Amino acid sequence: MAIDMSKYRDMFLSESREHLQTMGRLLVELEKSPDDREGLDALFREAHSIKGMAASMGYRATAELGHHLEDFLSGFRAGGAIPATAIDRVLAGVDLLEGLIDDLTAERPERDVRPFIAGSAAAPPSAPPPMAPAVEGTEAVALENGAVTIPVASGEEILKIVIELVSGAVAPAARALLMLRELAAQGEVLDADPDERKLLQGGAVPRLELRLKSWRAPQEIKDLLLAMPDVARVSCVVERLRPAARQSRERTVRVRTGLLDQFINLTGELVTNRYMLQAAYNDGRDQDMRDGLERLTRLITDLHHHVLQVRMMPLASITGRLPRMVRELEQQSGKEVALRIVGEEVELDRSILEALADPLMHLVRNAVDHGIDERGEVQIRAGREKDLVLVEVRDNGRGLDAEAIRRKAVTAGLLSPGQARRMVERDLFPLICLPGFSTRTEVSETSGRGVGMDVVKAVTEQFGGTLQIASERGRGTSIQLRLPLSVAIIRLLLVECGGELLALPITRVLRTLELERAEIRSSGRQMVVPLGNELVPLLSLRRMLRQPAKPVAGTIPVVVSEARGRKIALVVDRLVGQREAFVKSLAFPLDRIAGVSGATILGDGRIVFIIDPQGLLDEGTASGGRSGVTP
Repeated sequence: MAIDMSKYRDMFLSESREHLQTMGRLLVELEKSPDDREGLDALFREAHSIKGMAASMGYRATAELGHHLEDFLSGFRAGGAIPATAIDRVLAGVDLLEGLIDDLTAERPERDVRPFIAGSAAAPPSAPPPMAPAVEGTEAVALENGAVTIPVASGEEILKIVIELVSGAVAPAARALLMLRELAAQGEVLDADPDERKLLQGGAVPRLELRLKSWRAPQEIKDLLLAMPDVARVSCVVERLRPAARQSRERTVRVRTGLLDQFINLTGELVTNRYMLQAAYNDGRDQDMRDGLERLTRLITDLHHHVLQVRMMPLASITGRLPRMVRELEQQSGKEVALRIVGEEVELDRSILEALADPLMHLVRNAVDHGIDERGEVQIRAGREKDLVLVEVRDNGRGLDAEAIRRKAVTAGLLSPGQARRMVERDLFPLICLPGFSTRTEVSETSGRGVGMDVVKAVTEQFGGTLQIASERGRGTSIQLRLPLSVAIIRLLLVECGGELLALPITRVLRTLELERAEIRSSGRQMVVPLGNELVPLLSLRRMLRQPAKPVAGTIPVVVSEARGRKIALVVDRLVGQREAFVKSLAFPLDRIAGVSGATILGDGRIVFIIDPQGLLDEGTASGGRSGVTP
């Protein structure tokens, strides 16, 4: 009986990518220490794991390539240093394995690996491969070298076959039975009419209809049947499974068993607490009701904490590719670059990490291409800062050229010559995050590809984070991303403006203060407030929301935030307080409102919109509006 392996598909894909990342890191380390026997043994085990998993899933080409790499590496385990040419070949094999995993993820047929195994270049992804993937196990067949036995199946394609026998065929039931058994050898017969039991009873059989799951192409099956005696016509068409079957396998996440045990314990305590509250309510015991509510608050807090833990993943899940990428950049540029990663165990929300993968690669690529001259170091550091995670990419290269940025800003019309002259270096650096902004006059092999700094900033701010740039000419550059731990439940600052209650993510709030009128200064037509050594623009949240102005009596409540890489001071009507809240994304048409990033519901049922100062400022600029507090 066939075993349905499709339910394990997502786990296989996820674990395979982890194994491939580890293989890439181990190969880079082996290149630096070719005599490292433990590293070579670990690399062998990774290849063995991929082969075994792919074989059990029925992914023939992936298993075959994993077995080839395993054999190739075993030749170096007896002793001696592994040569650079061998490392290059295994790296090429890892690349091909990644392509195969991409094929399986996209539900495409696996590409042909035989040219690579034979020692030539692998076929391009577009080449029609003779082998198809298997999603559900069927019959076991041996590979040509006899080393691995794997199930063969057809992914999610099913062949609907209709066979018409010639009239006057001798023993048509027996002939149809032979056809049915021959087709069963080519895959898995899902159903047949008539079935084998009826065919064994004999009788007239003018036609045979069946559905077959097979790794063979429809034309191959059709040719096989037409070559058999007493076959008049054959229809063989592909019938795909319903989309719902694919959707049922959508995104999964692995959870530690210890965490599941804690969920079970918490659920049990919640059930117990419910009955205690119900009994206290029925008996009119007010004090027991209050005690029960306190316990309920504690349990919900614990549950909240554990739910967030389910979504957390370590930074290591996206940094595994970086050593390999830096190695390739070294080869392309002729530079010597040491990559150091600290804090890979720091955890962030899964959705944040997935979105951060490409921007992080871009920052490292930028550091190597733009920062390092001939020899240098790139560091990635991660750590906790209260409710935030700090991810820093730092290099010890040439640093940013503030004067080149100044000239480019004037040339591009972003700043007037006078504005450019007055700007200090730290205010110039955020300009590199504008779309298309670059001071390079030529594009190297490593620059000009993938996402840009504008995307890095956009992704960071999408999750309520901030990006800061510090650089010193001749000493290097540091880019710091401050990101929330979670995107589902966050801490908010509630403010009142125009009679409405609004919220700002605490991650976007630098500080709050109550200003005296005497502290406000004028700079042209813009009001500013001194904060330390800076003059921060004072903006009216009422104006940004296009609400009527209101005379302010007494002190002025202000929220200091950041937009466009600079501090801004937002004047509000009242500072209400902080609270944690579950953030809901907005559906159409509310998702089109500029400056509103989500909403939450308070305990009294009120809906509170969460505002994004950057979006409000951009909307005001685009519409030609003014949001400043005027004298």
